[in-house]
This record gives sequence, C-alpha cells and structure tokens, in this order.
Amino acid sequence: MDVRSQISMVFHLDKCIGCHTCSIACKNIWTDRKGAEYMWWNNVETKPGTGYPTKWENQEIYKGGWEKKMGKVRLKGAGKAKGLLNIFHNPHLPVIDDYYEPFTYKYLNLIESPQAETQVTARPVSMITGKPIDIKMGPNWDDDLSGTPDYARNDPNFKNLSAGEQEAMFQLERMAMFYLPRICNHCLNPACVGSCPSRAIYKRGEDGIVLINQKVCRAWRMCVTACPYKKSYYNWGTGKSEKCILCYPRLESGHAPACMHSCVGRIRYLGVMLYDANQIETVAAADDEDLIKRQMDMILDPFDPKVIASAKKNGIADSTIKAAQNSPTYKFVKEWGMALPLHPEFRTMPMLFYVPPLLPVMASLSSNDVEAQKDTLNPISKFWARATKYDASMENIFGTVDDARMPLKYLANLFSNGDEDLMKITLKKLMAVRLHRRDVTVGDLNKEMVAESLKEVGFDAEMADAVYYLTSLAKFDDRFVIPPAHKEQAIEMTEFTGDRKGSAGFGFIEKPARGL
Repeated sequence: MDVRSQISMVFHLDKCIGCHTCSIACKNIWTDRKGAEYMWWNNVETKPGTGYPTKWENQEIYKGGWEKKMGKVRLKGAGKAKGLLNIFHNPHLPVIDDYYEPFTYKYLNLIESPQAETQVTARPVSMITGKPIDIKMGPNWDDDLSGTPDYARNDPNFKNLSAGEQEAMFQLERMAMFYLPRICNHCLNPACVGSCPSRAIYKRGEDGIVLINQKVCRAWRMCVTACPYKKSYYNWGTGKSEKCILCYPRLESGHAPACMHSCVGRIRYLGVMLYDANQIETVAAADDEDLIKRQMDMILDPFDPKVIASAKKNGIADSTIKAAQNSPTYKFVKEWGMALPLHPEFRTMPMLFYVPPLLPVMASLSSNDVEAQKDTLNPISKFWARATKYDASMENIFGTVDDARMPLKYLANLFSNGDEDLMKITLKKLMAVRLHRRDVTVGDLNKEMVAESLKEVGFDAEMADAVYYLTSLAKFDDRFVIPPAHKEQAIEMTEFTGDRKGSAGFGFIEKPARGL
C-alpha cells in the first residue's frame, strides 16, 4: 500500500445559483493579462448545453482522456506516436472559435466623439488583432438557454436519450436546467501529465496539485488535446501552456482558493483524501461499469491504523492525516456516497466531485372534471377548471426521483458513466435528507415514510442531520479543511528512482526524452 495525500474538491450543484462570482475572482487574479484573455480556469456552464469550449465533452472531436485497448490504458489522442504524427498539425486541438475570440470595446468613441445626430456606439474590437469584430461567442454565451436548438439540444450527453425523452424534457424549456461550475480536476491519472513530451507537467507530491513548469514547457500543446475537460490552455502571448493551479500559494498559507472563498452559494468544499497509489494503473484499466467503484475503493479510511502507519511511513505529516480525518470531501464522497466524479469514463480519475442536482420541487397540474361541472362558473373558468387542477399536497410536491425534471439518464451520462441505478441511489439520499428535515422543522409528513426513506439509503437521523449541517449550516472552517504545508516532507512523485514510475502517467511509462 503506497498511501499518498490528495487535495480534493466537492461542488454541491443544488446550491449553485450561476452567478459567476467564482469565475470573475479567478479571472481577476490569474488570467487578466495578455495572451490569457480567453482563458477561464473557472467557468460555469448551463446544462443542458454545449459548454466551454463548445462540445468539450465529445471526445470523438477532441480525442481527450484515456481509452482501454487490449486490457491496457493508452492516451486517446496524444502520446509518443500520435504526437509525432500531429507535430505540425494537430486536428484535435480546439481553435479560438471553439472558445471565443476575446474582445473589448472602443470606449474612447463615446468620450472623444464630436457632436452628431446619431447615437455614438463603442464598437467591439478583437483583443488579439485589435480590429473590429462581430461578437458571436463568449465564455458563458449559452447561460440560462436550456431548451435552445443551438446549445441545449446539441449537448453531447443526449447520446442515448430518445427523441421523445428529449422533447419531454424541453417542454419545460428553461425550467429543466442546472449550473455546472468547472475547474481543473487535479486528477490522479492526469492525461495532460502523460501526454507532455517535455515533462513540463507534474503532480506535486505533497498534495497532488497538477502544475505546469513554465520554464520547461515548449508549447507542444499535447496537454490541450489530452485533457478531456479542456482545462489546459495555450497562452498565445508567452508561447506556454497554462492551467488552474488551485491557488496553491493561498493553500500554502492556509487560505481557500479564490473561486471557493468568493462562492456566493457556498457550494464548494475542499479537503484532503488519502489514496493508494499502487492501484492507479489497475483502476484506470478497469471495466467501464466498475470505474467509479474502483476509484472509490482507492480512497482510504483516514481512521484505519494500517492506513495511518503507511501514511507516516511515506512521510505524510500528522497534521495532514488529521486534516484527512476532518475532510468534508471525504464525508461527501466516501462516508455518505453522495458525490460523484464528472465523466469517469475519461479514466483520469478526477478529484473534483459533484453532488448532483435534485432540483427544486414543483406542484403538478392535472384534470379536474368535477370542478368544471359547477354551474356558477362562466365558460372560460369551466375550460381552465377542466384543464388543470393544482396539486400541492406534500405527497405530490416532493414527488419521486424517477419523475425528476432532469432525466436520470442524462445525469447518469454526466456523473456515473451511464449507471442509472447509482444515480438513483445518490438522488434518493438527497431526497431522504430533505424529507427528514421537513419532518423535523414542519412535521407534516408521514413519519413512517420518512423513516423508510432514510433506511432505504442506509442513513439514520443523526447522519441525515450531519449531511444537512455540512450542506446548509457549515462554517468556513467546516467547508475548507486545509492542512499546513509540509514541503520538506513531500513525496516527490516526479523523480524516477528504482522501480518508481513517477507521475508521468501511462503515456510515458519509461523516462521520456527531452522533446519529440
């Protein structure tokens, strides 16, 4: 057992309000400079939708992540041989139009314009060429546009939903939607690390944060192709690749990353999890239906004496082990089983997990012929009485998971590799907590039904209250459990010593040459 520590994150999607405060905080600190105008290390997408860059989830286009062939895992669109073939022209790289051409406005037109009979405008100009452009795309261009033919209906996650299922969902138009905030997942098996010919990308031994050494980077841009989440970017000003660094200077001083600290909805959690690095290769090569289970099995119990002994043997500090024991991410991911990785089929083993959206409850409308027979109603009132009956009873307003506004199949395509049973039990846990808290605060539900819902998902009242506290009442120190920095005791995973394979991933098992 090779125990290592990894900073991990959980985003609670039921709490995200899509305000983009996280995106602006990150932009102002890290990418507000020449060559990085189009970069959004943190972005918030509307789902259903095509996202940023456009259709980033469709690996038939971008060839990102890993694929399993003949029992082994290989990079889908990068690596030694494929890198040589695409060295001068890489057809799998997103182009600027897949993101958007960054723009600003000629505000001086408004200030310096002479008197005129027509209204003066500030023309949009490209921040790359400086020439006037017509704005056609932006980082959150499809914000709140669920149901539109250009965005929502072209979502790659509809691949196995029938036309009827899609149309039934879109009948609600903008009602069937949720927000999906994204940052670099700082994966356990990062494809960007495995793809880099220059070995410029590495995982920090002390916390698993994935970084790009700007002095070593030679702008091959294989990392842009290899990352299936498209969270590695090319800076056209410096000629280097860049990505989210999880605000590691802030973490080292005990502060939460900027996107998390500024989050209005308090949807973000950060903590340490311990995992067995010896399992990375076998888990990455697991069968599709076992990927999530095997990844969860990798995550170790920080209270287990054997795990603690092995962690100390590897140089993991006592303070880091204590942080892992108090980690909110461990609770959501492993203890409660309520958070899932985004697109586990990419086989990168992301360490950003999502609590899927249960979405707000709704009353229903149904026919009411009895009401329509009343003689006191005029013809118009009779028509509406016959057409609809507003049912806001407790049994109906909470509904069932199967009748959720967002189809189980769609959510399963996002978070559970198509496993609808896993998605259903996850949503049932959320529903059980909701029912329990309704019973505690209002007391208008059938208590046997509430107890049965908790029992079905393996919860008791104490556990449901703990979930409720961490979801709704948690203080800052409960949501962000940041271990003190111990660089002097770090396990440097980038060194090739003895039989250690280092952190280059499975694209370069042997030590790669400098450049192609």
